Amino acid sequence: MTPAGLERLRIQAPVLSISAGAWILVAMEATGMALPAFCSTGALWTAPSASLDLVLALNPPGSLAAGWALMLAAMMAPLLIVPVRHIRDRCLPRGRARVVALFVAGYATSWMVAGAMLLALAIAMRLAVPRAWLPLSAAALPALVWQISPAKQICLNRCHLQPELAAFGLAADVDALHFGLTHGIWCVGSCWALMLLPLLVPHGHVATMAAVALWLFSERLERPTSPRWIWRGPGKAIRIVAARAGMRPRHR
Repeated sequence: MTPAGLERLRIQAPVLSISAGAWILVAMEATGMALPAFCSTGALWTAPSASLDLVLALNPPGSLAAGWALMLAAMMAPLLIVPVRHIRDRCLPRGRARVVALFVAGYATSWMVAGAMLLALAIAMRLAVPRAWLPLSAAALPALVWQISPAKQICLNRCHLQPELAAFGLAADVDALHFGLTHGIWCVGSCWALMLLPLLVPHGHVATMAAVALWLFSERLERPTSPRWIWRGPGKAIRIVAARAGMRPRHR
C-alpha cells in the first residue's frame, strides 16, 4: 500500500468505525422520539401545556441531546473524512490528535446548537399537528425548496473549503477549532432541512436516517458550482456505482 493510501486508511478506518458503532446503537434503540399516543392518533386535548409536559417527561433534555449526538455520529461522521485529512496534512505529527479533536469539538458544537432548534421545531410540529404523517408532509415541502435553492449550493460550496491552517502551537489549535465551528455551520446550512425529516417520521426512523445519510454523503461527491435554482441529487454517486458495476466481469 502506498503512503497516501495508508494515510487515507488511518483516517477512514476510525471514522467509519465510529459511524458503524453509532448505527448499531441507533438500530438497537430503533424507537425514535417518544411522544404521547394521542399525538399520533389525532385525538384532541384541552391543555396543550400538559401535552408538552408529557413530551418532556418522556424525553428529558439530556436524553434528547444524547440521542441527537448519537444520530450525528452515525450520519455525519463519514462527511468528516475529507476535512480531517486536510487538518492532518497541515499539522505536525505530534499535534495531529489534538487539532483533530478540536476540529470535531467545534463541528459538534455547531450541530448540537442546531439540534436543539431542530428538536424543538419537531416537537412543536408534532404537537401542533397530532396526525401521524402530516408533520413530515409539512416539512417535506420546505426541504424540497431548500434542496433546489441557490442558498443550498452556497452552503455546499462552503463545505468544500479547505482553509489555510497553522502547523503547530496555539495558532494551530485556534485554527482547528475555528475550522470545525465554521465547517459545522455551513454543514448545518446545507443539511438542516433533510435532518429534520427523521425527527418527524412516525415509523421507519432508522431507515429514514439511513436514506438521508446516503443522500447527504452523495451530495458531497459533487464539485462546487455556481449557485442557482437547480435540482441537486445523488447523480455522481449513481454514476460511480454504475461505472463500478459495469467493470465487473460478466459470468457466462
